[in-house]
Amino acid sequence: MRDQIDITPALLDYVRESSLREDPVLRELREDTAALPDRIMQILPEEAQLLALLVRLTGARDILEIGTFTGYSSLCMARALPPGGRLVTCDISEEWTSMAQLAWKRADVAERIDLRLGDATATLDALLTERGPGSFDFVFIDADKAHYPQYYEQSVALTRPGGLIVLDNTLWSGRVVDPTAQDADTRGVRTVNRKLLDDERVDLSMLPMADGVTLARKR
Repeated sequence: MRDQIDITPALLDYVRESSLREDPVLRELREDTAALPDRIMQILPEEAQLLALLVRLTGARDILEIGTFTGYSSLCMARALPPGGRLVTCDISEEWTSMAQLAWKRADVAERIDLRLGDATATLDALLTERGPGSFDFVFIDADKAHYPQYYEQSVALTRPGGLIVLDNTLWSGRVVDPTAQDADTRGVRTVNRKLLDDERVDLSMLPMADGVTLARKR
């Protein structure tokens, strides 16, 4: 039986009016990002609030984020860290992350965040060498989809047993079920979804919210 509710604009407004706790720094960052040509990459605010809740629920002290963009999700997760907690986030864009850094400073979380610019796969390899396997409690993957399978494998290596990996966009605007969609990004999302289903290293749940959010707890 298919009983997933359709999220209309009116219903989404209701969700935000009823549950979204967005202060002026977050709201202004979201509005500024919405004016960018690449605004489609912006995370939904209710999803970022869920990430912060998951950080608190898991007691994460060390977070890895793959894909920073303008820093909305980083800000939410960094605020959820306990004293002494740190978040490492990686991206390739100085322009986007300059917006992020301004917001982090306004929110007084800049000292909790370690921004690394450069190719994400190289950054993750460097972190594995620098910090060793199992050095993160929580990983959020939200970067280029073509490399999702590789990012996932690197994330499993970097996540401690009992840690949580969260993958965004795992329904990819419905293109995952469109047989005519054969671009590299769609193939990357399909590949990682199949890999997750068969991966006995993790416990798994795919949530049909936002653009698809998958939770994978490392056993």
